[in-house]
Amino acid sequence: MPTKASPKVLNYASHVDDNTLTQAAETARMPFVHPHIALMPDAHFGKGSAVGTVIPTTGAVIPAAVGVDIGCGMIAVQTRLRAEDIDGMDLGRLRTRIEDAIPLSPGNYNSGLNRFEFTRARIDSLDEQATDDGVDLSHSPKWREQLGSLGGGNHFIELCLDERDVVWLFLHSGSRGVGNKIAQKHIKVAQRLCRQWWIRLPNADLAYLPQGTPELTAYLRDLSWAQRFALENRAEMMDRFVAVFAEWFGDNVPGGVDAGSDSLEVDRINCHHNYTVRETHAGKDVWLTRKGAIDAHEGVRGVIPGSMGTRSYVVRGKGNPAGLCSAPHGAGRRYSRSEARRRFTADDLAARMTGIEYRHGDEWVDEIPDAYKDIDQVMADAADLVDIEHTLRQILNVKGT
Repeated sequence: MPTKASPKVLNYASHVDDNTLTQAAETARMPFVHPHIALMPDAHFGKGSAVGTVIPTTGAVIPAAVGVDIGCGMIAVQTRLRAEDIDGMDLGRLRTRIEDAIPLSPGNYNSGLNRFEFTRARIDSLDEQATDDGVDLSHSPKWREQLGSLGGGNHFIELCLDERDVVWLFLHSGSRGVGNKIAQKHIKVAQRLCRQWWIRLPNADLAYLPQGTPELTAYLRDLSWAQRFALENRAEMMDRFVAVFAEWFGDNVPGGVDAGSDSLEVDRINCHHNYTVRETHAGKDVWLTRKGAIDAHEGVRGVIPGSMGTRSYVVRGKGNPAGLCSAPHGAGRRYSRSEARRRFTADDLAARMTGIEYRHGDEWVDEIPDAYKDIDQVMADAADLVDIEHTLRQILNVKGT
């Protein structure tokens, strides 16, 4: 059950630090918040506003609350295969094929646009939207090459099994460098305007763009494009993942069993967890910013990842109005990256990843599961917000540095 952490903050997190609560209360005091802020079970301290915060606003949007990885989110594909169908197959070879098909790590883009037949249609559609809506992408001349690339940090690609031993493909990423450039551009505009108008803010990252201004109109136009890019970026990577997985599976099946990508996929879920959208809450139309939260309206399906080496969940929303029809986006960090590196080693990570195929090394120590909250507790705290449909456990993990 949620608790009232401050007059306009409803807290669903059973484990949350004082800095995060202070940050949420600070955001909730902005005069245009309606009716309250919902702090998700995975909430933790962030830049400007806490990660895991759902912020409904009337008449204004806070660009830094949306964040710099606009449209970051998850995509999951259920296949027709079961664990016994891939038992004994070389997961290391699959991992290298994935790493060859999908550029990893910040700054790594595609060297060309013609390797996969489905890529061009996505680029053309995004190009058309940018032209029709007047989205200026001159700051990101390489945005086309970024489509279908993973990035780094907590972004990942995984092969999973659910509670029935059904095989799932799973990944986490967002709008890459182009989304970051769009976000930084409008955050600076909001900060400049608030200084110009002598608006006193608790911190500069709560600078906002008022409704009715050309600056908000421009931000929402660019935001819509960046959210679309993030959605298509995940779909592009997933299509590549499905293709290389089907090829790998076919290579391992005697007798040339049909493993075409079209015949493998049974279900697909693609959802944002860093974005702003128009919704109605407590009788008013608001701009709802989900910073580290997913849509959990009644019946809406979503994906909540754990951390590297822990379970993830396919969920269905309950439409809880107190929770602003939202749910957590993952485990949420317990330790900062620098603190995790101070506490843990590559050997600690290897012990936690026993039985999971991954690329060994100390680059991912800050992503060790111990650096995150207990995903089982997060899901227990989210019981009023979502129902769990499937529980996924990974057997292969790919990360960028």
